Amino acid sequence: MQAFGNVATQPERKQSKASGKGYYEFRLCESQRGVDTAPTWYTVRMMKDSNPMLDRGDFVKVTGKLKADFYLSREGKPTGTLLVLAFEATKLARKAATTADDAKAPSEEHSES
Repeated sequence: MQAFGNVATQPERKQSKASGKGYYEFRLCESQRGVDTAPTWYTVRMMKDSNPMLDRGDFVKVTGKLKADFYLSREGKPTGTLLVLAFEATKLARKAATTADDAKAPSEEHSES
């Protein structure tokens, strides 16, 4: 499967308890269009032990296998998350940074007219 969205958490290196191999994990928010505008959240697990060089806010394409990961929450209630076992996460664009000067510029132009 492929998902396009924004990196919501900084990728964090983790280690498998079973095999001892390292991997990177982060959260991804995929915005929806059309009638259903609620975003879809994924936990992305990059199964390579190399830093994916992604930052929070980057727009990425993730390719991998979708799984439903079920577990008990801290409160003891059954819960789950959508997990992508990814073999590729490609940065398509970086989130545009806005500054206070950029935000003021359009309103200043209108006041001069």
